[in-house]
Amino acid sequence: MKEDHKQSSENLSSNDIHENIIRKYMPDILNILLIDRTTSTANGTHNIIWANKNYLRYDSKRYAMTAEIKPELITGLMEGIIRPRALKTKEIQKRRTKSKAEVFTPTWIVKKQNDEVDNDFANDDLETYVKRTWLEITCGEAPYMTTRYDMDTGKTIPIAKRVGFIDRKLARINKEVDGKLEWQRLVEESYKSSYGFEWNGDSLLLARENLLYTYRDNFLIKWHTEPTLILLRLIAKIISYNVFQMDGLKYTIPLTERKEKKIDPQMSLFEDYSDEKWIVKPGKRVKIMNWEKNKMEFFDQGVK
Repeated sequence: MKEDHKQSSENLSSNDIHENIIRKYMPDILNILLIDRTTSTANGTHNIIWANKNYLRYDSKRYAMTAEIKPELITGLMEGIIRPRALKTKEIQKRRTKSKAEVFTPTWIVKKQNDEVDNDFANDDLETYVKRTWLEITCGEAPYMTTRYDMDTGKTIPIAKRVGFIDRKLARINKEVDGKLEWQRLVEESYKSSYGFEWNGDSLLLARENLLYTYRDNFLIKWHTEPTLILLRLIAKIISYNVFQMDGLKYTIPLTERKEKKIDPQMSLFEDYSDEKWIVKPGKRVKIMNWEKNKMEFFDQGVK
């Protein structure tokens, strides 16, 4: 049992998060991290989709672009197929850059840009600061939210040197709060006010995992013990609402837009003929959680 716990702790600290470890030591948390909150309803839960062709070689149906990412597709014998960009082959990196303009942002640039925004909040009291709303667009593995590892080398970055906007919120909480209940409350507020969206399902899962492990990292540093499964589930739930899958140009679930052929029959005095037209049916609009009202709202209602 001690060896199992040691292996769990080592993998929880790794930059390449192992889904098998999550499933073994946090049984239902992987399920939470895979949920798509827009398409899920009281009648059934749906997961984020792959939204790319990178895994078709394993199974053309279960790994199709519009197929949901299921736990069994990324664990067991399939564990390790989803890897951080820095650990992917150069060929795959180039292919993803070409197909979806996927690139990495060096940590020093993340720091410089986040510094510029953060300067405006220098005089905030702690409560105001942690509740500031931040959004990382096309977030990939979410380096602007948390820099757990260097996007170029893949090397883990110590907590004291992390520069994401959630990292900054947690750093202030760690410094200014000594009570565990108040610490937990403010951390939850930090996560509830921090958002990100991504097209690719594999990158989105990595982003969600990074945010969960960032919570774990900070809890361990602050309290010198592992967080309970109850607390991990709570943070995972918040993350699954706030870090979501979206086509950033259309504010819809990727690949849900449809083109349909419409035939308009018309009559003339001499013959029947049909005029073919294509109509576009909009995709499914993304919803996010309004934590103040505790209800789901359309993302685009705040930007249109």
